[in-house]
Amino acid sequence: MAGPGSATQKTGRMRHLLSALVQNQPGVLAHVSGMFASRGFNIDSLAVGETEDPQLSRITVVVRGDDRVIEQVRKQLEKIVTVVKVLDLSREDFVERDLMLVRVDATPARLAEIKALVDIFRGRMVDIGPEQLMIEISGQERKIEAFIDAIRPYGIRELARTGRIALPRSTQSSDRRELESSETDESTPTVLGHSNL
Repeated sequence: MAGPGSATQKTGRMRHLLSALVQNQPGVLAHVSGMFASRGFNIDSLAVGETEDPQLSRITVVVRGDDRVIEQVRKQLEKIVTVVKVLDLSREDFVERDLMLVRVDATPARLAEIKALVDIFRGRMVDIGPEQLMIEISGQERKIEAFIDAIRPYGIRELARTGRIALPRSTQSSDRRELESSETDESTPTVLGHSNL
């Protein structure tokens, strides 16, 4: 991971989730990604999509770096004419999701095992072939990573991820905790003995 200063620098370096609201114009993404490149940052994840306003898009970027330097980068991004607003969501309470499609080997004898694993992680099979199947799964990054580890022994042939998207939470009441407790898909399942599958 490239960043400002020495590659061995650890103090103060953390993952930052930046959300940039930008105008839908050609070249905006190049300007935003170019800002990070010019400062020596490697982008861990980048997702772009329209918002509720078709004239605006949201760019969600995950980078690692010192808090002070990331704050400077955030301010520099806001100086780009086509950038409306930039938030460092790492400083806020937010909801995040990542979407993945993965194609795995699936012999008829192991199809039931894979289906059980998909159900545990609340994913779904979206394409089934004679020897392979495609699985769709969404959730927090740690859930996606846990599923990849669990399904890897079956043989991953192709994998595609959207990258992280996120929005800050709007409620701060105790009602939110009740909602969170009901979001069972956000807990990372514990798969016992999956290495023997």
